[in-house]
Order: sequence, then C-alpha cells, then structure tokens
Amino acid sequence: MVQMDEIQRRLIREVADLHKVPEGAYNFRANGELAGRQSTKNIEITGKEDKSGIDIRIKDGTKNESVHIPVVLSESGHKETVYNDFYVGEDCDVLIVAGCGIDNCGSQDSEHDGIHRFFIGKNSKVKYVEKHYGSGDGSGKRILNPVTEVYMEENSAMEMEMVQIKGVDSTKRETLAELKAGARMVVQERLMTHGVQEAYSIYDVRLNGDGSSADVVSRSVARDKSYQKLDLCVLGNAVCSGHTECDSIIMDEGRILAVPSLEANNVDAMLVHEAAIGKIAGEQLNKLMTLGLTEQEAEEQIINGFLK
Repeated sequence: MVQMDEIQRRLIREVADLHKVPEGAYNFRANGELAGRQSTKNIEITGKEDKSGIDIRIKDGTKNESVHIPVVLSESGHKETVYNDFYVGEDCDVLIVAGCGIDNCGSQDSEHDGIHRFFIGKNSKVKYVEKHYGSGDGSGKRILNPVTEVYMEENSAMEMEMVQIKGVDSTKRETLAELKAGARMVVQERLMTHGVQEAYSIYDVRLNGDGSSADVVSRSVARDKSYQKLDLCVLGNAVCSGHTECDSIIMDEGRILAVPSLEANNVDAMLVHEAAIGKIAGEQLNKLMTLGLTEQEAEEQIINGFLK
C-alpha cells in the first residue's frame, strides 16, 4: 500500500470531494497501486485475482451507505486499464462515487481506462457520481476512456452524474445500459472542453422491460478549438418511455456534433429527443455587464450556471 502525496490528495479532493478519509467503504488507487481500502459489514471490496481491478459486493437491504473508489495518476507516462464490478443486492439504497484525476507535468502521455460493470438487484436504488479532472503543465496528454455497463433488474433505479469540466485532453466515454421491467435510469452529463481537446460521449440505453424508462441529458460547452461528439441512443423494446437531450454552447472555434437517436421496436414505446447547439445570447452578456462584470466574467458566470 502506497502513501499519497499532496498532489494526489488534491486530485482526490477534485474528483471525489474528499478532504479526509470517508466513512463507509472505500478503495483509493494512486499510480496503479493500492493507497487505501476499507470494507464494511454490508459492503465488501476485494481485489481481482486475474486482472487489475476490484469487486464490490453490496448485501441485500443495505441502505444509506456509500462507496468511494477514486483513482489518481501523477506519474507522467503511466497507463492502465482497470476493471471494477459492482454487485448490488436487492432492496438497497446506496451512493457510489468514482472518478479519476490526472496531473501530468511531463512529456509522456498518461492514461486511465476504467471499465465499470453494475449489476443492480430488484427494487434497489443507486446514485453513481463519476468525475474526471486533469491538471499539470507538461506536454504529455491526459487521457481518460471510461466504459460503463449497467444491468438493471425489475423496479430498480439508477441516477448517474457524469462530470468532466477541466483539463482532460482526450476522452471517449461509452455507456451501455439494459433495463428490465419497471427499471428507471436518469443520466445528467456535464462536459466542457477547451484548447484542442476532444471528447466523445456515447450512450446506448436499452429499455427491455414493460414500464422501464430512461432520461439521458447532456449539457456541454466547447471552447477554443476543441471538438465534441455526443451520441445518445435509446432503444424501446417494450412498453416504455425514453427521453434524450443534448444542450450545448459553442464558443470561439469549437465544434460540436450532436447525434441523438431513438429506436422503437414496440408499438407502445414512447420516445422523445431534443438537441440544441448555440452561442451565448448577447442579451445575457449585456445584462450581466450592466451589473459591473466584464465580458469575460459574464461568460464565466453563464457557463458555470449552465453546467450546474
């Protein structure tokens, strides 16, 4: 087990909002090494034997408990792929906080690829928070490619908060979800790119059971010469309801491609999508500038409010 330095602790604060060791279960990872682990009576964390990663097993009936599994990289050139599996029992209500922070002050690319699989039991509720953050003044890139798979049993619910606001040079986020009868999923994605960063966000949500539903909303800002592609797909394979929304602000020489898509394979599938891309409205800037803000300060206020 390694001891985290101040840079790594700062990254932990950024991606997991942790200022001290949390109560409940946790697993800290720093530069590919275990930096802290704790299981509880109801939540067991064990390392995988065949590959890098952990298994998190949550007992039936576990409520008002949390799991924190942040990852930090501060070594330039470090690249890793990690496999984490979550087995959530029936009738649970838990918070899971993940995320990765990379500080790269060197010339080599640093990369973390996290593959997370969730198996959510009947009648369980899960809130999942995943934040990505990059820092460092080196020429090496900060690369994050998360893959999330979610398999939901009857009448389960999952709320996903996916955030990437700063410093990640390249990312490809892929999310696949399969919902059985009565299962509900809500996704809130917030994304900002700047410089020449690239971000690809792909969602494939399959509503397989009667009464299942999904609401997938992405809000993004592309600044400077950055590029984003948002690909949100909901498939209605039963009596279900689904909604996707891409709402984006484009600035400077940024580029955004939004591809919301729906596929109905049942006559009673009710699916809706919305997409909007535009610049900051002039009247919004003028209103804030009359209150004493500079144009740049007004832009920042608008963006911060938009991405909340």
